[in-house]
Amino acid sequence: MMMNAEHAVRERYAQAAQERQDELCCPVEYDSVYLRAIPDEIKERDYGCGDPSVYVREGDVVLDLGSGSGKICYIAAQITGPRGRVIGIDANDEMLALAEKYRLEIGERIGYQNVEFRKGRIQDLALDLTLVESYLAENPIQTVSDLTGFEAFCNQLKQERPLVADDSVDLILSNCVLNLVRPEDKDMLFAEMFRVLRRGGRVAISDIVSDEDVPEDLQRDPELWSGCVSGAFREDTFLEAFDRAGFYGMEVVKRADSPWRTIQGIEFRSVTVIAYKGKQGPCRERKQAVIYRGPWRKVIDDDGHVLERGKRMAVCDKTFQIYNRAPYMDQIIPVEPLETIPLEEAGAFDCKRSALRHPRETKGMDYDLTDLSGAVCCEPGSDCC
Repeated sequence: MMMNAEHAVRERYAQAAQERQDELCCPVEYDSVYLRAIPDEIKERDYGCGDPSVYVREGDVVLDLGSGSGKICYIAAQITGPRGRVIGIDANDEMLALAEKYRLEIGERIGYQNVEFRKGRIQDLALDLTLVESYLAENPIQTVSDLTGFEAFCNQLKQERPLVADDSVDLILSNCVLNLVRPEDKDMLFAEMFRVLRRGGRVAISDIVSDEDVPEDLQRDPELWSGCVSGAFREDTFLEAFDRAGFYGMEVVKRADSPWRTIQGIEFRSVTVIAYKGKQGPCRERKQAVIYRGPWRKVIDDDGHVLERGKRMAVCDKTFQIYNRAPYMDQIIPVEPLETIPLEEAGAFDCKRSALRHPRETKGMDYDLTDLSGAVCCEPGSDCC
């Protein structure tokens, strides 16, 4: 069934590179400023369900999974600027040819060249399919021994010349492509995203999700599969897949109010999810605390830490640093110790527990200051008292 679906995806998107297919995309509005530099042929043959490019920052190294005609890549190229870089990954020859067709021209329009396209499968970002094809042209597989040699070549290639290196990307984008990956490859897909992302990096994924499990008869329909329908994640398991791969801070930043398709009562709609990499590592005690602002009475993060509204909660240095950046920083009041403990002198912190931090732990047990000036309450030059 899935081999037929893969073939249907390949054939359908090969045709979509030649002639626009409106049924492959949801209505999406992109910033017209960035569209001016992109030729109509690329814009017309682009298929997506969201605009994850709005999460690109200046200087980012961006990886676009399933880059298709290259539109998102060329938008991202203008946002990340000449200090950044954009890499598009696709396995469809026709789409790659269309994206590459205007690469130099677009670079001249925006004033710099910072985009490249590579041939690969998004669930195996280590295997360079261009090099694989060159090998097969010179070493056709005719015997079992040939097959063994080919497999050894692929393994060596992934180790020594990966298509995308470990920890090399700041931001991963994808626009309505993850649902096209076979179910048995989806855990590998998320593991590969995690592998290539730098610590502190993030993903911004727009995709189609369903509100119920997709039954097998719909999954066996190649037309529905290639149409971004029957391979959809159920919306809650979509977030769980990021969690299993080791990401944290998953957030649904956009969810379509109305379904894009409804089949047998199952609703399929567009969502955009952001997630982050960087919660792995040792837990060190540096007497830091955080206060959750609210409005919820208490919340639980992806490592199981319970934060109670308005209370000083003890955290390790790693968690403290994570809470002081997106997506948590607007909800947290950081409490630094009066005297900084050097990281190399910090002991172990038990992150499996959630505990209050007594103010004396942060200030020091011998803290005995008396200051009645009240100067801290007033802004300089004000007469607040």
